[in-house]
Amino acid sequence: MGLFSRFTKNRNRETPPEAPPASTLRAPDDEATRLAQQQRQREIARQTALKIDAIEAAMVSDIFNSPEPAWNAGPRRPPKPAPVGPHDDAQTTLLLADEELPTIAAAAQSAPVVEETVMLYANNQLELAEQLLLAGLHEAGSDRTVWWMLFDLFQVTGQQERFDDLSIDYASKFETSPPAWVDPPPGADAAQAYSGVTPTQAFTGVLDAAIAPALERLRQLADDNPVLRLEFSGVTGIDPAGCALLLQSLRALQARQCELIVVAAAELAIQIRATLRVGQRDATEAPWLLLLELLQLLNREKEFEETGMDYCVTFEVSPPSFVAPKKVATAARQHASPATDRFMLPAVVEGDCGALFEAIDAYAAQYSAIVFDCSRLQRIEYRAAGLLHKRLTELAGDDKKIEFRDLNHLAAALLRLLAFSDVARIFPQKY
Repeated sequence: MGLFSRFTKNRNRETPPEAPPASTLRAPDDEATRLAQQQRQREIARQTALKIDAIEAAMVSDIFNSPEPAWNAGPRRPPKPAPVGPHDDAQTTLLLADEELPTIAAAAQSAPVVEETVMLYANNQLELAEQLLLAGLHEAGSDRTVWWMLFDLFQVTGQQERFDDLSIDYASKFETSPPAWVDPPPGADAAQAYSGVTPTQAFTGVLDAAIAPALERLRQLADDNPVLRLEFSGVTGIDPAGCALLLQSLRALQARQCELIVVAAAELAIQIRATLRVGQRDATEAPWLLLLELLQLLNREKEFEETGMDYCVTFEVSPPSFVAPKKVATAARQHASPATDRFMLPAVVEGDCGALFEAIDAYAAQYSAIVFDCSRLQRIEYRAAGLLHKRLTELAGDDKKIEFRDLNHLAAALLRLLAFSDVARIFPQKY
């Protein structure tokens, strides 16, 4: 039962049920009315979901940022305090060792559907996988795994209208906000998309003039790397001088057609907004302009326009025009943000994967932790998954720590099914 179920129950007692329609057949003249009503229902569901999400975020933020347990595993016991080891000072990622939050395995009634679906999906039988998930929604009960997998399937196959329809049902059933549709980057080609090491620059503490060396490193990395990752999860405050430097750097990187992955852009925007007052001019416009830049990267056009009006009132100048972001991906804040460069997996992992494994081996030789960026990964072929598990088992034997980050729930379920949890920590996308 959702967080607000008690209110829903009271509301249902007071409001009599609506009468069912007289007929399921509609005349052609009613089609426009039906479409308009459907659109209104979607908008109401979205607005309700946003309000619920804002409240729940403060109460259960990051509850899904814990690693997945083994498939059908029972409740996890509280972790024992770990002694300080020889590797504690090594330059590795933060692997959430300090945040062992309990997770719930997929419900027993959903397990057969999940297992059969991931096998079909892994072997590229997308239509059959979709049919099985649709049939399994009713039996899923309070378990959301099947729902999340169906959302991801609609996202991968580009079915936005069906994604939106499912969002309405999800918000109604679980009384929480549904996953958000993510538009693919303009001109995106899954077959030719970049895969490999993604240089990462993590920003922590206060964004002030001291970030200049980090931004210079990004500029140099852009010369030889098509994709860069900027992490703002550890930022605790902002300074006008730092805002000016970061704004200049973001604009320069985009002008060079660099592809950016920006983590915690939304959270950074919230921090900046908290320091601004409409009508109150500061010594520089930089915080306002950086806020607008972040809203643009997040593709929040409406919020950009509203903030632009506040900027116009404050400085009595025309605000920048909104330009849809190109070659930019954003991700939510991660509680313990890995600082190492990640290895971005391709959209599809299939075949013998010889070249991919060679690249992974070269990456593993440079770092004591292996962090796979799965934000672009759509599907792993079953045979290729078996080969990958074998290779990672060998690497884990060399005392390598391994993570899969930002997996879609179809791929995550396959990894759980194939016991990847024995050698790696699995972090699906947070919904």
